[in-house]
Amino acid sequence: MMSSSQTIYALATPLGGAIAVIRISGDKTLPVLRKIFTGKIDHSKLYHGMLVSGDEPKDDIMAVFFRSPNSYTGEDMAELHIHGSRAIADEVFMLLSENGLRPAQAGEFSLRAFQNGKMNLTQAEAVMDLISSTAKRSAASAMLQLTGKLFTVIHEIQEKLINILAEIDAAIDYPDEMEDSNVLPQVFEVERDISDLLSHAMQGRYLREGFTVAIAGKPNVGKSSLLNALISEDRAIVTDIAGTTRDIIEADAAFSGVPVHLCDTAGLHEASDQAEKIGIERARRAVECADIVYVVIDLSMPFVPESEELLSQTRDKKRIIVLCKSDIAKSVPEFPHDTVCVVSTVTGEGIQTLKEKTAEMVCPSDESGIITNMRHISCLRAAQKSLHDACSAVDTDCMAQDLHMALSALGNITGDSVDEDVITRIFERFCVGK
Repeated sequence: MMSSSQTIYALATPLGGAIAVIRISGDKTLPVLRKIFTGKIDHSKLYHGMLVSGDEPKDDIMAVFFRSPNSYTGEDMAELHIHGSRAIADEVFMLLSENGLRPAQAGEFSLRAFQNGKMNLTQAEAVMDLISSTAKRSAASAMLQLTGKLFTVIHEIQEKLINILAEIDAAIDYPDEMEDSNVLPQVFEVERDISDLLSHAMQGRYLREGFTVAIAGKPNVGKSSLLNALISEDRAIVTDIAGTTRDIIEADAAFSGVPVHLCDTAGLHEASDQAEKIGIERARRAVECADIVYVVIDLSMPFVPESEELLSQTRDKKRIIVLCKSDIAKSVPEFPHDTVCVVSTVTGEGIQTLKEKTAEMVCPSDESGIITNMRHISCLRAAQKSLHDACSAVDTDCMAQDLHMALSALGNITGDSVDEDVITRIFERFCVGK
């Protein structure tokens, strides 16, 4: 675990722009700021002044001071808004080091915030999720956790377990009262609460990490044109020659605020050369691994065996039947048991609808999935197992032991009982300066 006894500093913004921000936290913040900054210093107010080393000016800056405990870390903090060149930043780093400050390690500011009770562990992890979010709803999901939503939900479950354990302890002291106890139904209720959270866990992962869509179909049905239309740029080459796409062409986008990774695959048919065979094999693997498959069918051509085969191969996967080239369609076949979207990459018909249907398929818009972190999912599964064991425990002592294990697993989410090594690994994922 990183020491919190020293005053630390780090760059909080990239260099190369007009302004860069250097963050400072620790007991020496105020005396060092008074020594190197000529401007006024007042809590949470930004002032102009010179950054100096002795009598020598180093930069014309703005600075803001935050007095403990009313700061991000809970310690005295400051931010120096300097000019954004590497040369200026290096001068400031040297000046801070000369005054007894040390460079911060990755995530050390947020770690101190956690250690000083400014945020719980779920909020700290949400900070990282918010920084790394790539789409609107993944950012909104992280923000929901940052406001304490997940902590509140887990804490309510912990309170139920503590009340059950208190009832068991009383029953152990007064065995006659155990006959009238309703402990077992309460344990079942807590197990259902955790099962409900886990049922939305995959949706939460999609919001955080995104999902993969494989665009599949026979050659020349419009797969590459569809990819280009979905991302609004010419990423894939489009020609009238069958088999133009021989390898996976990938692109990232956001559908209804959810991050998505699109894979345009080679047309599925009997290959005539080795390069085509390799491309088709990669296409089949992409279809197998995708979260959703677009089965693309050309409305301007008769239905072909290759499309029938692909429909058969993907019947157990989440898929959308994408009927392309509606602007020159000869007929529109029916697929009564599938999600179907009729599109034209020429007119734009159906493209937005396809995006919305795709996002809704993996992330329903009710925002119920608040579990977005694999570590949290693992902890919830451990708690679920312990509760399951408690329901079949042979006596109250064994039940209490299982319930304590469930409580500990939940504490690993909130930070109540998490190992120091786990905390270190969590904050090491943060960037320096956060």
